[in-house]
Amino acid sequence: MYIAMTLEQLTEDALSLPATSRAYLAEKLLESIDYEEDVPVSPEWKKEIMRRAKELDEGTVEGIPAEAVFEEIEQRLST
Repeated sequence: MYIAMTLEQLTEDALSLPATSRAYLAEKLLESIDYEEDVPVSPEWKKEIMRRAKELDEGTVEGIPAEAVFEEIEQRLST
């Protein structure tokens, strides 16, 4: 039996998921959007993007928060 959900209900349910599940869902939703027409990406970059995403998904690498990256850049530039 199919039960229709409103977008608000779906959003509320999605936001109640654990952080890792929300990240997975967000990734899948973004992947479903066809960007190829607006942003051409070479096959080499697509391969690299998929490799890096796989490493993050598998936990073999850990991401660095953007704030930490920008802070390090500022420190390097100020010396």
